[in-house]
Amino acid sequence: MNTILWKEITKELRNGATEKAHPFRYCTMATVGLERMPRLRTVVLRKVSRNLNISIYTDQRSKKILHIKENNRVSLLFYHPKKLVQIKIEGLADIHTKGEILEKYWKEVQPGSRKDYTTSVAPGSDISNPDAVEYLEDKNYFCIVEIEPFKIEYLKLQRPNHLRIKFSKINDSWKSDFLVP
Repeated sequence: MNTILWKEITKELRNGATEKAHPFRYCTMATVGLERMPRLRTVVLRKVSRNLNISIYTDQRSKKILHIKENNRVSLLFYHPKKLVQIKIEGLADIHTKGEILEKYWKEVQPGSRKDYTTSVAPGSDISNPDAVEYLEDKNYFCIVEIEPFKIEYLKLQRPNHLRIKFSKINDSWKSDFLVP
């Protein structure tokens, strides 16, 4: 395995979860539900574990949760414009809606951000105007989506030749292969 690039990938992903100004803080997440139409949205990278599991927060009534329940294979796309690095991750998503971990992370959500998980109707619902959103005081729909990667692709745009490498998880270890960019 190419350990130098692997270390760069893990460092950049972890920095994205801990540094608010890091380009990987916001990434694009793709899901495909039963309608078989890929759906993309921007999500916030919240945590990267030692084994590279990635966590995001969302409202458990959102479409992405429905899609994950229908098909838990997801993809994430990160781009660092200054370094010209793209990282694409494919993995299996798991939804956490109960338990101590959920309660712990809920306590860490800033008070001003908590309202994002307390709307009286589900995200994406029609409303008459932006001021018509109502918030619940005693209930929230906060949940965590944890993605366990099984494939990570690294692309570095550089001259004279771009660099592309694929890391595949086999059992509990990672194997790398260079790809044509």
